[in-house]
Amino acid sequence: MNRLNGKRSLITGGTTGIGLETARQFVKEGARVAITGRDQDTLDAARKELGSGVLAISSNAGDLPSQRDLAKTVRAEFKELDVLVVNAGIGEFRPLDQWDEAAFDRSFAINLKGPFFLIQALLPVFANPASIVLNTSINAHLGMPNSSVYAATKAALLSLARTFSGELISRGIRVNAVSPGPITTPFHHKLAPTEAEREAMSKYITSQVPAARFGNAGEIAQAMVFLASDEAAFAVGSELVIDGGMSTL
Repeated sequence: MNRLNGKRSLITGGTTGIGLETARQFVKEGARVAITGRDQDTLDAARKELGSGVLAISSNAGDLPSQRDLAKTVRAEFKELDVLVVNAGIGEFRPLDQWDEAAFDRSFAINLKGPFFLIQALLPVFANPASIVLNTSINAHLGMPNSSVYAATKAALLSLARTFSGELISRGIRVNAVSPGPITTPFHHKLAPTEAEREAMSKYITSQVPAARFGNAGEIAQAMVFLASDEAAFAVGSELVIDGGMSTL
């Protein structure tokens, strides 16, 4: 407990799944927390659960002006930022011949362009030292059918963990990544239209995981806490793969 005591933290996409659980763990560890989300109902519900001390900010992760506005809000509320967790993202899975330009651009805007320019906008706000944690995916390492665009955005985000590390370490900013495998969250409920198809997909995915199960959001959130904390002061440009062995065994 108290590994993040007093650390001013921003978690994008902090209203459901991994983001919400990360916010829970940050609060337990003593951090001052701000979360973002697009849907006002889920944003309000998350704030109610997390407590009145949590700042809930409506923000569109794929819109550049929104990233600048978000940085201004964080500066006004926190003065400086000790931790940024880039978690907001979308996953669309389609065969190559079913992609169109609008869907392609939407995925890259939310998963890559928005985070890139949010970090840029926050540069004057980051404390020294500070930590950035990027939520990527093992899809960046796998040739999974129908995941081409999603995997490409996550691979690019993972690349930023390395290049930004080299660029920002002189400012005292550490950048690292967490790459989850299949995790039980609302995200996976969106991958198939019917309950039967979701169950079949879950069985197939589980068969590919040596640990023989899906992970849970808490297992990813604890990795986020570690990388955000002073315990990880020597972790720079690293990737924590948490996937039950799916990508390595």
